[in-house]
Amino acid sequence: MLSTVDRSRSLVALPTAHRPQSGRGSGPAPAGRPSGAAADALRVIADPRTPTYVTVYANGRRRYSYWRPLDSATGTGGCYAALPTADCDELRATGRITLGEPVVDPNRTTYRVRAAVRAQSAVRGEPAVAPTRPERVRGAAPERFRVA
Repeated sequence: MLSTVDRSRSLVALPTAHRPQSGRGSGPAPAGRPSGAAADALRVIADPRTPTYVTVYANGRRRYSYWRPLDSATGTGGCYAALPTADCDELRATGRITLGEPVVDPNRTTYRVRAAVRAQSAVRGEPAVAPTRPERVRGAAPERFRVA
């Protein structure tokens, strides 16, 4: 006869890692450079060799991910890797990353994520004026063909 063991009493509630929420009472993010995991995520997104995507599922869940290439030296990689959603949402809210055109599926929508292109500062030492060329006289030989 097969005996069974009642293990329901032996289960123990294990502690879980507490992840702080980025939006709880901390106020808006500073306008300076992102730090920590947000800076790492921005570095991955800004790398043109690493296509990064965000998938928004029908239930509202978002997942930022990218393809991690195989590293022949360490033998790691060759898989999809997720980026921290809270940090990526913060980067998007501050305008550091943008979303591309959506690819719609019945259960999810996928967007390409790119680093935002920053406009060049309008305040510079010199105004941006194209250099002027001297006008050519019609019918005149170019200077390099003239004989002295």
